[in-house]
Amino acid sequence: MRTDLSNWTPLTVSEITRVFSDIPIWWCVAGGWALDLHLCRQTRQHSDIDVIITRDEQLIAYRYLSRDWMLYKAQDGMLDLWEDGEYLDSTEDIWVSKSSEMPWAFQIMIIDTEENSWIYKRDKSIKRPIDEIILKTKEGIPYLRPEIQLLHKAGGSQVREKDYIDFKTMLPSLLQQEKEWLKLSLNRQFPQGHDWIDFIKH
Repeated sequence: MRTDLSNWTPLTVSEITRVFSDIPIWWCVAGGWALDLHLCRQTRQHSDIDVIITRDEQLIAYRYLSRDWMLYKAQDGMLDLWEDGEYLDSTEDIWVSKSSEMPWAFQIMIIDTEENSWIYKRDKSIKRPIDEIILKTKEGIPYLRPEIQLLHKAGGSQVREKDYIDFKTMLPSLLQQEKEWLKLSLNRQFPQGHDWIDFIKH
């Protein structure tokens, strides 16, 4: 078990691309880096880097990554080693480093799918076809669509300052249909209202 949650030396986007381009799975960059890839510029410092994979392909990812990396499953506030052949039914968050003493290099977020559609973990009525939730840079790097990334940032139990900064930075660049989807999804998850909805309306 590891407890050094702040011990990070994250890979760059280019390094992540080299790691995952050789693995025969669906994947994309997520988090703040996904928003920066959409804007084609870095808007702030990033303390980590996230990659999304599907639950169905987790063991393929493990088989390739475990050759060079140690993978830890984050659950119940602890980071325990992900064992060879262990299928993760509900774990969503994997932390990756070169060894038990080395800093964390990247996180893997496992998403659930159903009939080739992504399912939003906080409201399973919100879905999108899996191939529609990513975009690609001109270099071919896949990243999570901005409106979906912003939904993840808005939908947590606590919206962090960096999430609000990302939202304000990203909002002017969203297409109208992206704004409408985000607003609809926030209204569905938060029928009592959400602070971001009023900003999207203007």
